[in-house]
Amino acid sequence: MQLRYRFRLYPTSGQQQALTRAFGCARVVFNDALRAREEAHAAGLPSPSDGELSKRVVTEAKKTPERVWLGEVSAVVLQQALADLNTAYRNFFASVSGKRKGRGVAAPRYRSRKDRRQAIRFTRNARWKITASGQLRLPKIGDVPVRWSRTLPSVPSSVTVIRDAAGRYFASFVVETTDEPLPQMEAEVGVDLGLAHFAVLSDGRKISNPRFLRRAERRLRKAQQALSRKTEGSANRRRAAARAARLHARVADARRDHHHKLSTQLIRDNQAVYVENLCVSGLARTRLAKSVHDAGWSQLVAMLEYKAARHGRTFAKVDRWFPSSKLCGACGTVAESMPLNIRTWACACGAVHDRDINAASNILAAGRADRLNACGGTARPPA
Repeated sequence: MQLRYRFRLYPTSGQQQALTRAFGCARVVFNDALRAREEAHAAGLPSPSDGELSKRVVTEAKKTPERVWLGEVSAVVLQQALADLNTAYRNFFASVSGKRKGRGVAAPRYRSRKDRRQAIRFTRNARWKITASGQLRLPKIGDVPVRWSRTLPSVPSSVTVIRDAAGRYFASFVVETTDEPLPQMEAEVGVDLGLAHFAVLSDGRKISNPRFLRRAERRLRKAQQALSRKTEGSANRRRAAARAARLHARVADARRDHHHKLSTQLIRDNQAVYVENLCVSGLARTRLAKSVHDAGWSQLVAMLEYKAARHGRTFAKVDRWFPSSKLCGACGTVAESMPLNIRTWACACGAVHDRDINAASNILAAGRADRLNACGGTARPPA
């Protein structure tokens, strides 16, 4: 399995300037290649080959006065920008032809110097290395200090240097990892994701919703108001924008940390985890949009999926049309309607249900049934 490991970088002011130069050169090469392909398409000509594009926008461009500064950065960075364009076009054509599943992919767009996130990639050809002192040696940039929060499980083949909207620098490594099976457990759990409680488990536990965005809303609003009052292009506006970006990054970091801890706990304590396949994009178009985005359900589900695969656990999604909230876990009767304001309800059979706990128990039962039916077994009711 491939996993991404990200570490914080602390480049000096000179190294930051060199990285900014590399970001700009990669962006220009990407835009020049995209323009060349669009012009060829508009003229009814075949698209230039990869070798022809490389020769035109890199090799020959370095010899012109307008692009001579492309020689100041590693050539690998420029070649990887062309590779990114080719990948973007492949994904676009695969999406248009129906070969690519999921949401549609738009055609590549020009990169802007105003984009708050910038990235470049170094492969082994660039001869980057991790020094004995723990620094990241990058060609034409130097030895950049790294805060190593954990060890890499294997030797990475490439490193991507990222500057985020908050002005922080990160080194992102994609490495091959081996599976690490956890000891077998008897427990299985169904998870009902919501807004009143972030997650309700089939064993009755309720995980409170931390509401990171709502808690930081006042500070974010004041930062955005201060930003709107600054003059376009001024140094004060840049500082105000950086402050607002840092506040947003703090919210995103806190949410990611919460999801990592919760997903690790669920995978460690249970042999199987079942969740409902929610339509998050649809819910994000309702009046609950801000709360849905603040919860970050998709991020948690993605973490559960890859951690289960790595640690030998079972993970499955229950169909989103399964009536988990309206189904009586005792007799199997489906209620006609179940408005959101009803948190406790009684079935005609006499059973009284907590809406969320009942839904989590039904998700557990449905997940077990789907798995056992796929294996030719017989489902059993939740414990």
